[in-house]
Amino acid sequence: MKGILLVNLGSPKSPTAKDVKPYLDEFLMDERVIDVPYLLRAFLVKGIILNTRPKKSAAAYQKIWWPEGSPLIVISERQQKKLQQKNDLPIALAMRYGEPSIKTGLQELKDKGVTDVFMIPLYPQFAMATTETIEVLAEELRKKFFAEMKITSFPAFYNRAEYIDALSKSIQAHLNNHEWDHIIFSYHGVPERHIYKSDTTKSHCKIDGTCCITPSSAHKNCYRHQCLETTRQVVEKLNIPEDKYTNTFQSRLGPDKWLQPPTDKTINSLAENGVKNLAVVTPAFVADCLETLEEIGMEAKQEFLHHGGESFTTVPCLNDNDEFINALAAWINEWNNQ
Repeated sequence: MKGILLVNLGSPKSPTAKDVKPYLDEFLMDERVIDVPYLLRAFLVKGIILNTRPKKSAAAYQKIWWPEGSPLIVISERQQKKLQQKNDLPIALAMRYGEPSIKTGLQELKDKGVTDVFMIPLYPQFAMATTETIEVLAEELRKKFFAEMKITSFPAFYNRAEYIDALSKSIQAHLNNHEWDHIIFSYHGVPERHIYKSDTTKSHCKIDGTCCITPSSAHKNCYRHQCLETTRQVVEKLNIPEDKYTNTFQSRLGPDKWLQPPTDKTINSLAENGVKNLAVVTPAFVADCLETLEEIGMEAKQEFLHHGGESFTTVPCLNDNDEFINALAAWINEWNNQ
């Protein structure tokens, strides 16, 4: 019997330091998130970060928490429910960190008689710290607890026509109601070394302005290429002039060299250089969460206005947008009919 497993990042159980701490511990101790030797990672996370960050993160979560719970979880549940209405196959929801766990999701499917799982990491672009860590953990769990199961993982969908169409229509519909001079495509940042580590050719990626636009098999696992390609296809579809948009990367952590340019500094610079009406879209996420609602929708907006901007528009993630749900349903049908 076939079944579907949707997987997103995850969330603390509540916006309190008590619940944020174990969530951050699980997240940051993942060797594909902070990819340094275990002892150094443990020192950084357990010795430093977890002594200061949970309280600060909890305060941020409190700003965006919904009465129903974590926005990411609530939206993911809505996606699951809408998708289930379009599909006869059982669909389970899981999170890489926190609950419901991937093990819980697989067990739910097993209890329904599922032996053939189509797993959809809900990340448009591939990255070590997102798609790869989901796939690695799912395989570890399969071998240990679900040996009778077959798991097929859906690859990054950054350039799938259905995704580009849904994203483009969502951006257009939202911006039709707002004045804007410039649009930022803000993607979640990763350290540059993650790009080099993910290079299957071990020689193509140089982050030099040309490698991401030069055809290569390395692009299958290149987060930077996939981000830039998402933007390229969207702006082409929406006829956005080259001088009217910028790609940026947000959410830096630590002193390492991360993908450039940074979202926060770019937003401030645009305001200082005369951009009055700014729009920001976050295509690395398919569900609104702390990084979109608080980091962009609150902090970045405040900074933009402080530096001379006049209006700041955040384009919501696709969330349970019907076009996106239809895209997910189409990909499931494609797999089911193979």
